[in-house]
Amino acid sequence: MTSPLLSHLLIPFIIAMFLAINMGGSGTGPSFSAAYGANVIKRNLIPGLFGIMVFLGAIIAGKDTASTIGREIIDPALMTFPIVSIILFSVAISLLVANLAGIPQSTSQATVLAVVAPAFYFHNLDSHKLFFVVIPAWFILPVVSFVISFLAGRYIYKPMRRRGLTQSRAQNANMRPVWNGLILVMSFYVAFSIGANNVANAAGPIATMTANELNISVDRNFLLIMILSTLLIAPNFAIGSSIFGTKILNNTGKEIILFGKFEAVIIAFVSSSLLLLASITEGIPTSLVQLNVAAILGIGVAKLGPNHIFKKTEVRKFFLMWAISPVIAFTLALLLTWLAHRMGYLS
Repeated sequence: MTSPLLSHLLIPFIIAMFLAINMGGSGTGPSFSAAYGANVIKRNLIPGLFGIMVFLGAIIAGKDTASTIGREIIDPALMTFPIVSIILFSVAISLLVANLAGIPQSTSQATVLAVVAPAFYFHNLDSHKLFFVVIPAWFILPVVSFVISFLAGRYIYKPMRRRGLTQSRAQNANMRPVWNGLILVMSFYVAFSIGANNVANAAGPIATMTANELNISVDRNFLLIMILSTLLIAPNFAIGSSIFGTKILNNTGKEIILFGKFEAVIIAFVSSSLLLLASITEGIPTSLVQLNVAAILGIGVAKLGPNHIFKKTEVRKFFLMWAISPVIAFTLALLLTWLAHRMGYLS
């Protein structure tokens, strides 16, 4: 006979695994779009490599972001299995919509707003870190990513191209393995950064909920429970990459701009460095997909000009989905919290 505790833990863990599958699909583009767009790696190799690096990033550098999601926006005592199930389900649905549309979406923004919904409903929102750290970073970091990539494209790449340096090096048979290896390393770096930041979207609430359900200290046991949660959640990123990754890779890697190897390195390095910095300094759950696309746009504008890039249909779809998906997560989480409370599941 199944114990009540196992039943309580099983449902949110299953939802968290479903969410991880959707996050894997959404994260594949930002991590390997540069390498795929530059024709460095075959598509069927991406899911396995992506899953391994995501797992390592979550274990090594994911604690601070998981703590922000699980404990620093909402009172940890409210992270019961019904609330956590509602949060994760709401995020998963919003990301499923984005994945079906083939648009890489911010899991972090959707998760944060899904956590905000029950905190807002119960008047228990910790607004300081949310409004003074997390939300400002959502706007500042993509701008920084765009500016750095644009400057690198205009003042490093273009002068090198005029002198024939990038073309000769990229085409040189002796240098080609070096460029390909560097792009792959950058792709692994991006996937590692995804693990450090995005796995926390599921592992953070799960870890806090598990501590509450077991009646143990969240502060003293959070790291251990987070690691155990990650062991179950991270492998599902590879599954999501296999299911949803192809369309997203085509959108980000092939349809926005045709990458060269030099640009691919810039895109991967800039976006992953900013995300990892946000993860290990302040534990800020932020959007790698937006950092990545901002870097792609920065390089694209430097090479082709703003009119050519911003008129592309894919770019407009990205901005629209980025606005809609977090709103879906918040609205659904708020509605389900209200409904669960009215039905007596949260009393």
